[in-house]
Amino acid sequence: MPDDVVIDMSTDSPIEMGPLDAARGIASLTVSIPSSKKYKQPDGPSPPPRWKTPEFIFYYIVFVVVVPLMVWVPIRLSSPTNANYPLFRHQLKTWLADNSDHQYRAFRDNIPALSLLALIYLTLQWIYTRSAIGSITIKILTILTINYYIGKGLRGSRIGPLLTWIFNAFILFANERNEGYHFASLHPSLAALDVFEGLYPRWHISFNITMLRLVSFNMDYYWACNSLSTEDRDMRATQKERINTPHPLEVYTYANYLAYVLFPPLYIAGPILTYNDFLWQLRRPQEISLSSVMKYFIRFLICLITMEFILHTMYVVAIKDTRAWVGDTSLELSMIGFWNLIIVWLKLLLPWRFFRLWSLASGIDPPENMVRCMANNYSTTGFWRSWHRSYNLWIVRYIYIPLGGTKNVAVATLLIFTFVALWHDLSFRLLAWGWLVCLFIVPELLAAYLLPQSKYGRYWWYRHVCAIGAVFNILMMMTANLVGFVIGIEGVLYLSGQITGSLEGFRFIVTGCCCLFVGVQLMFEYREEEKRMGIFLRC
Repeated sequence: MPDDVVIDMSTDSPIEMGPLDAARGIASLTVSIPSSKKYKQPDGPSPPPRWKTPEFIFYYIVFVVVVPLMVWVPIRLSSPTNANYPLFRHQLKTWLADNSDHQYRAFRDNIPALSLLALIYLTLQWIYTRSAIGSITIKILTILTINYYIGKGLRGSRIGPLLTWIFNAFILFANERNEGYHFASLHPSLAALDVFEGLYPRWHISFNITMLRLVSFNMDYYWACNSLSTEDRDMRATQKERINTPHPLEVYTYANYLAYVLFPPLYIAGPILTYNDFLWQLRRPQEISLSSVMKYFIRFLICLITMEFILHTMYVVAIKDTRAWVGDTSLELSMIGFWNLIIVWLKLLLPWRFFRLWSLASGIDPPENMVRCMANNYSTTGFWRSWHRSYNLWIVRYIYIPLGGTKNVAVATLLIFTFVALWHDLSFRLLAWGWLVCLFIVPELLAAYLLPQSKYGRYWWYRHVCAIGAVFNILMMMTANLVGFVIGIEGVLYLSGQITGSLEGFRFIVTGCCCLFVGVQLMFEYREEEKRMGIFLRC
């Protein structure tokens, strides 16, 4: 059984082998990340496999009945025979595909252009700064230069980190308030500069990603100034060593700073790479094999095909946007919410993997952002380790540890999720999401304290009690993410009222919890199989 029920966000776990090439069977599907392989198990040997036991044969039967039903329900709701179909038909504008999610539409419609830009970059890297940005270069370079001199000017002073955070928080607020700024607002004669904005005119929308790199450079430089010594690692340095080991002060230059912040493959959406790690990889290039890049490309392609299948057969985003769910059953309402969450996961995963693939082909290995499928999570803390993982690592280094880490868990967690919510969007809905996540972490922490695995893990009933707790964890995580990223507080209240307001809804809740219990048991055993293969992801 997994052991990640304690909110230990530290990255100090032992790091050994990174690749998962030695894994066999179902565990070979696990995404490879550094520190996922160890030579011995941290909690003793895993129990014998349960895959062929009568208990799990029963779970397989439930699985092969329930999962096809979960796919069929949204497909049927998307059919023209559905009474609510006319309410959302106008949303299906492209080959009867649900392309109504504006975030994914922005990526999907620009895949050809992004692919062409990646190919051009890989052959003529200098073309990026010539034609991709346009007049917005002036705006971006102004912000970058001010931030650089805040960090460099204050060197090892404690005022440096404080001013860095104040300046970047102010820039995020100003960007949104002024919609990226307009030259014409400074003087009418400058209006011509607003015409040529390059290929990425809405640069301010994703500048929150850039802001993370600005903070990373200043903080890494601050710690380097206060470090007693620096080390020169060889090519076999681990990711953790590359992140935590400062460079000589003379390499924290403006040129290296710009190369890091404006690195084309990761500029728009990440994954997020710390300055120390980026520069170590420039100074000591990593060995990234062509076969590993091709395997990653196949993963990306499979995910893209999966997303296209969903968009062409399940119009759940259009149903959600038009509230076309009047008269739907509890099962149908729950599947609308579930598949909207799957689409949220995929619409984030695809850009992140596209840009990471581009980065790998360029010789820079950033962290993998999505380690688990959204539907393969049962732990709140484990979920946040695997979701937007590079952002989680950034938060650990620049917020969690400076706030006291495990010595100050409650306050650190509240401040972190408040920051995460406001960083995503300056809205009450995201703030409510952040506070809900903090609230929903509490039962897991309490359960881990009252029923520690080290004391009760050897008992037969412990796995089943944990599975019951995991069911409630899943329900709470789905609720929080529906509030934050799908239908908001009012939508969740409506759906929960419709589902719980009848006897049919009560029967569905009981049945649904039993199905989730089966799913959690399969998740538990999958992680045990990973341990047997020497894979430890802590999520």
